[in-house]
This record gives sequence, structure tokens and C-alpha cells, in this order.
Amino acid sequence: MQFSQIIGHKEAKGLLLKSVQQNHVAHAQLFLGQEGSANLALALAYATYINCENKQPDDSCGTCSSCVKMNKLVHPDFNFVMPVTTTKSVSKDALSSRFMNEWREFILASPYQGLNDWMQHIGAENKQGNISKEESRQLVKLVSLKAFEGDYKIVVIWLPELMHPSASNALLKLLEEPPVKTLFLLVAQAAEKLLATITSRTQIMQVRSFTEQEVIQYLQEKYNTNPDVAYQVAQLAEGNLNVAAKLTTEITSDYFSFFTDWMRNCYSYKFAEMIDMSDKFQTLGRENQKNFLLYALNLFRKVMLYGIDASLITYLPPAELDFVQKFSKLITVANASQLTEELNQAHYHIERNANPKIVFVDSSIQIAGYLRGN
Repeated sequence: MQFSQIIGHKEAKGLLLKSVQQNHVAHAQLFLGQEGSANLALALAYATYINCENKQPDDSCGTCSSCVKMNKLVHPDFNFVMPVTTTKSVSKDALSSRFMNEWREFILASPYQGLNDWMQHIGAENKQGNISKEESRQLVKLVSLKAFEGDYKIVVIWLPELMHPSASNALLKLLEEPPVKTLFLLVAQAAEKLLATITSRTQIMQVRSFTEQEVIQYLQEKYNTNPDVAYQVAQLAEGNLNVAAKLTTEITSDYFSFFTDWMRNCYSYKFAEMIDMSDKFQTLGRENQKNFLLYALNLFRKVMLYGIDASLITYLPPAELDFVQKFSKLITVANASQLTEELNQAHYHIERNANPKIVFVDSSIQIAGYLRGN
């Protein structure tokens, strides 16, 4: 992985590059970010840069022997520890080393995936992975060896918050007395689940979620997603590239057009048209129905923000901006919470398998009343 493959995060990249260039590489670093963020991707790019034989000012060279091996995740000084569990192929002694082929496939497909995706990938959908006590013994043996080729032996620990207490204590001892030329890169989502003594011995890199425009760029570059669909996905993904990638295959309708037609019919009391729309809503399928309602909530939020202060809206496509400007005139202090609650309730009922047509019609009637001040 190279820094150039990660969209955005210019400041984080700069800090990591500077630490290597100024020879201030901390022996233990914690890349902390939500699922679908760039925390693992940044750790991988950082590790690649550290052992690059021909470092460039803003990235690894990508062509030296070290970079080629690092990018394939086969460098002898690049090691991984991740949550695992017994599976059909590994019926006992579940250790990270026994899942390396699956891990390489998983990460090379996308470094933005989550724990559930990993469990499915190794055929353990209904099990919980963890980093076992035995894993800590293997880790101690691993770091006792000197680096084979690179300047550093690097250990990436993915989701260290899932460590068995014995494994956490073993890691703590290693961090207190780190082996020479050994780096520990911890990639976590929940720092509060780590031992405070471990967190205090790491240099923390807070990794923000992706912005909406970064999500759009990612989808267009990687999946050649239609710009309108990419924008709608970005509204739902909340900066999570893992969610965004999945949503590209789930969204089958133009949410914006459907939403604007819905609101116009509600405001105009066109109940026959609302009934017709409920038929279309029913054909969307449950996941699309839930996603549409989440999109509607997100757009409502932007309408309300625009009504408070237009400068709070950083970016909207021209068509949505025009709608938000006009629709914001109908949103008041009195009906804003009512409309939001109605959409939340609709999502709640759809999620619990209520009849989608009935839910849509009922919400339409309620929203019509709120928009007209009834």
C-alpha cells in the first residue's frame, strides 16, 4: 500500500512521512479510527514507506524489492496479528499465522473492511474472533528475531481491543521493553477497550472518517460509479468506505427524485399520487427502503442546517441545492422535530418487517399535515 492509493488525509500522511524523514519513528503507534476509515490503509502505507529502499519525499518508490514485497504483504519483516477463530480448515490452534493466505486476499481486496467481513471471509460467520493467549506467545517469539531484510521488523496488530487479557499483558511487556528495531502498529476502532497502560505507551494517530467528497471520489475511481449514485451513497455511508462499497450494489433507484416527488405530493395533498408512490416504494426491497429513509433523514438535516445558516452546507449538487433552498422555507421550529421523528419511525417499522406500503402511506399523511401546519 502506498500513500498515493489513499484518498485525502493529507495532514495524516504528512505527519507520518515527517516522522520517518526526521528519524522520529515511535516504536509503538496506535492508528485509531472507525470501521471503514483509513486507519489500516495508513498503517500499511507507513510500514511500506519505512522499509522502502528508495524513499521519495511524499511516498515510497513502489518499485524496489522491499516495496514489491510489502505491497504483496509477503515481506519477511512485515508481520500481522489479527482476530481469528476455529474454522472448518483450522479446527484447532487458531493463530494468525495459519490464516495468512486468507488475510492477504482480504486486505488486498480492500483495507477498509471490518471484522464481520473478515469472519465471513474465513468461514466463521457465526463466531467471534479474538487474539488469543497462545497468540501472545507466538508474538514474543516473533519479535525476538532480528529483521531479515528491512531496517525494521514491523508488526501490525489489527483490532487489538479484541485481545485476550493474557495477550494484552504480554503486549504491554513488549511495549515497555521493546526489542531493537521493532515497530508495533496497532490498528484499533475502540481505544476505550484497550488497557490504559497500552494506550499510554503508544503514539496515537487519530484517523478521521472520509468526507463525503472523498467517498464520491473513491467510488468513481474504484467502481466507476455514476456521479449521482456516488453522491447518494456518500450521504448514507457517513465516511465509511466499507459501507459505501456495499451500498453501490444495493441502491437501485434515484432517491433524490423519489424524495422530491414525495414531498411535493405531501405538500399538495395529492393522496392518489401518494398511493401510487407507495406501490413503487414497496417494490424497492427492504434494504433499499431503509436506505431511502436514511437518505431522506440526511437530506432533512441539510434542509434544517440551511435554514439556520446556509454556510453550514459545504457542498450540494445544483439540483439538491435548489430543492434545499425552496424546501427550507417550509421547515419551522415546530415541524422540524415532527418530520424527523416521522422518518425515524418509518425506518424503525420497516426494519422490523412492517408492511412497507402501509408505512409509506401513513408517513405520507403525517408529513402532509406537518408541512401544512396541521
